[in-house]
Amino acid sequence: MALNLPQLRALVAVVDAGGFGTAATELGLSQSAVSHAVASLERTLAAPLVVRSTPVRTTALGEVILPHARSALAAADAIFDAADRHGATTGGTVRLAATPTVCQGLLPSLLRDWSERLPAIRIRVFEGSSEETAAWLASAAADAAIVVDPPPASDEAEPHAGSGALLVTDPFLALLPQDHPLAGEETVHVADLADDPLVLSPNGCERHIRTIHRLAGEDYTPAHRVRDLGTLISMVQAGLGISILPEVSRPLVPDDLVLVRITPHHSRRLVLCGPRERPWSPAVRALVDSVAQLPTGAIGAV
Repeated sequence: MALNLPQLRALVAVVDAGGFGTAATELGLSQSAVSHAVASLERTLAAPLVVRSTPVRTTALGEVILPHARSALAAADAIFDAADRHGATTGGTVRLAATPTVCQGLLPSLLRDWSERLPAIRIRVFEGSSEETAAWLASAAADAAIVVDPPPASDEAEPHAGSGALLVTDPFLALLPQDHPLAGEETVHVADLADDPLVLSPNGCERHIRTIHRLAGEDYTPAHRVRDLGTLISMVQAGLGISILPEVSRPLVPDDLVLVRITPHHSRRLVLCGPRERPWSPAVRALVDSVAQLPTGAIGAV
């Protein structure tokens, strides 16, 4: 038994207007369309619902069904109103903070998809270190951020806070020149790289690289610390050492360098979230909620 809203709306309009012609005018339909909708509902229920007199009046079954039809239409209207209000409040600007590797390796595909799915939301990107993005989010200089391994939300925090939406689980890889003896391996143990000078950028990744060495029982002794990823890549290209990078950096790696999976395996979680200590705007909630609907591959090949 299949009912639909146009049938119920036609029945209510005919009864309230007292006739098919007046109901058709109020609904903006032809009289035959209204008559067909009511007749179709009667066939579905296998019983007449109105007496076609002047004015139209309900049958006994029609009298029982009428209040349920009104309730169903009211519920449907409430659903559409809620959707309209949601759409009206999820526009505006979101200031989104993220680290340079995330901005370059992950954000382009995300921004492209958001522009198609949520065109009413304008996103302004703020690029900074892990410490800077956390500070911007806490101080309300940013409305949302892509953070690394956020801690669980406290009981007092905003209900969404600390949970957010997982974008990717981002493993760490060894960055090697193509002519490195281990460049062709599928996996390399960090101990096998102990004789290579380690070049790293002292940002949020350093604690993860330190963890990899600790898990392997290897000394952690970086030879060079550089701030800019471009400088790091240039040094590895020049044969001055190797590095360890998260896989989200893959789109930034030139053809003469390779990324090789490293053991002990270690990864980080990149999470889109709003502030922990204040309510999230509807636009931020819409961005976070949209992550679950992103198509496969929308956030890169990580």
